[in-house]
Amino acid sequence: MASVSQIGRRVAPRVPGVRRDRGSQRSRLTRVVVPLAFAVVVLAGWQLYASTGSVAESSLPEPTKVAGAWWHIRSLLLSNGWTTLQEVLLGFLAGAVVGIFFAVLVGTSRIVSLALYPWRVVAQTVPIVAVAPIIVIWTGFDIRPKVIVVALVTFFPVTVNMTDGLRSVEPELLSLLRTLGAGRWKRFRSAQLPASLPFLFSGLKVAAVFCTVGAVFAEWVGSSSGLGYLILTYNQQAATANMFATIVTLSFIGLTMFALVCAVERLALPWYHEARRLEAGPHG
Repeated sequence: MASVSQIGRRVAPRVPGVRRDRGSQRSRLTRVVVPLAFAVVVLAGWQLYASTGSVAESSLPEPTKVAGAWWHIRSLLLSNGWTTLQEVLLGFLAGAVVGIFFAVLVGTSRIVSLALYPWRVVAQTVPIVAVAPIIVIWTGFDIRPKVIVVALVTFFPVTVNMTDGLRSVEPELLSLLRTLGAGRWKRFRSAQLPASLPFLFSGLKVAAVFCTVGAVFAEWVGSSSGLGYLILTYNQQAATANMFATIVTLSFIGLTMFALVCAVERLALPWYHEARRLEAGPHG
């Protein structure tokens, strides 16, 4: 006869939640390990290639020398990085607020959409590099032109994505709400706004990455501080390792901005991420 423990093992129900949690943990670990392993491979290959003398140090310094240069000029990078970070934060917030306001106008009013949407696309075709000198002439060499340029870089992806989100609501749902007596504000709050939030955060994540580019362009036009100014200075001095160290600092600012937006998205849209997790399944 089978023992009690054997019978218990036979009839004990499986708990799918435990397996799902283990699969989710392995998936999260994979998302961390794979990019880190790829970075290690790239840095090792870079180090090997640069150390063999196949390329001049003035063109491509070794990663170890870039790290040494970063440590040597860390105080300069931190002070100028704070200047660039202020420009990025102020411009990002300004561009996001204006972009959201514009998207709500365009996405909820057909007249406003017909009047303004095409001109917004036309305005965006003008390169930021060409606009930045004009903004400097209008506003001067203080922080204002940098903030305006970053806001312009942020404005377009936020507006486009949120406008698409506001228009993504099924017409049947809007018709149903209208039949139930819901006014324009009620329809916007109950249907259009929730549908647009995932699109909005997609635009914010794109803007968070590219807003550092706008800040650098503005600093190249006219500035006496900031990471963009340091890049120009080190370029004139042919200090390539210092330039790479400055670029690494800029990348860190962009990654931090992206991570902050992702964190806010998870806090603001827990229902959206839960739905995506369930759609992906236990291995997603």
